Amino acid sequence: MIGIQKMLESYPEFVKDFYFSKVSNNYSYATLYDYMLEYKKFFHWLIKKKILNVSSIKEITLKQLEDLHRNDIERFIIDERTRLENIREGNHLKALHRLLASLKTLYNYLSFEAENELGDPYILKNIMLRVSIKKESDTLNYRASKLDGKLFLGLETNSFLNFVEHDYENLISPRALTSFKKNKERDLAILSLFLASGIRNAELVNTDFKDFELSKRLVSVMRKEGNRDTVPFAPFASKFLKNYLDVRTLKYFADENTEALFLTLHNGQPSRISSAAINKLVEKYSQAYKVRVTPHMLRHTLATRLYMNTHDQVLVATQLGHSSTSATQLYTHIAQSELHNALDRL
Repeated sequence: MIGIQKMLESYPEFVKDFYFSKVSNNYSYATLYDYMLEYKKFFHWLIKKKILNVSSIKEITLKQLEDLHRNDIERFIIDERTRLENIREGNHLKALHRLLASLKTLYNYLSFEAENELGDPYILKNIMLRVSIKKESDTLNYRASKLDGKLFLGLETNSFLNFVEHDYENLISPRALTSFKKNKERDLAILSLFLASGIRNAELVNTDFKDFELSKRLVSVMRKEGNRDTVPFAPFASKFLKNYLDVRTLKYFADENTEALFLTLHNGQPSRISSAAINKLVEKYSQAYKVRVTPHMLRHTLATRLYMNTHDQVLVATQLGHSSTSATQLYTHIAQSELHNALDRL
């Protein structure tokens, strides 16, 4: 919460109005934080390309947003697509869809939901209604094949954690070893919680100490739709989570006023670990083990393992926080692929 409030200080008043309106409508802080990052990217681009004659984001006016043209937005999308192609692996369309969805949400608020002192919308023209991106049409079989080799299924989940706990330190430099030993318990706790619960990166980042019950193997998270959910996690993570809790005060100076569950040190003070830092640590350990993956791949791993053990899409959807089983159909295809691989080994 502190991070997003500080970020808001650099935005125009209408963005602050948008933020507080969405908070009152139960949007999750994680979702709104992601929105603010997307807006920052968009606004900086408008200034850099001299489409808006301002020197800072805070100077941007409603009239300037209303007067943008469709080709301005499309140029931004093209530039962003090029940037993503240069730095990302795999399909970049999902990131572009998230970016466009965030901008549409802002423009819909300004043109339909918000009203000024006269009762009129903040802007009358919603240029985002004219902008779209072709939706992905990949089949479930294709999506499943893209995950081939990137899921730590079966005994490999425990093998991966065992590798980080016992073997990783033998592969790194003395300088890297110092940092690893400093954060070893925390990093193993994060990896194991992903693999044992299937929660998202943003959900883990925003989990507070009070939201976590080790004895009951439960963690309370705010889903991206803005709903609070209590999520159970598998027993194999308990050891790693307890080890982290045992050193949380000693290594990260946590006290009764430290809200965040997972911490880092910033200028000697405990601070909530960032999504970017978690992405980096997951990539670092997974690449050293077998193949570089993201936290979302660890979510896919849990979901696939759960489906292969239960063959129950409703149960998997509940664990992942989905309102329907449509998104969990992917795991039936992955499970079928794994079955074929098992039969080939007979």
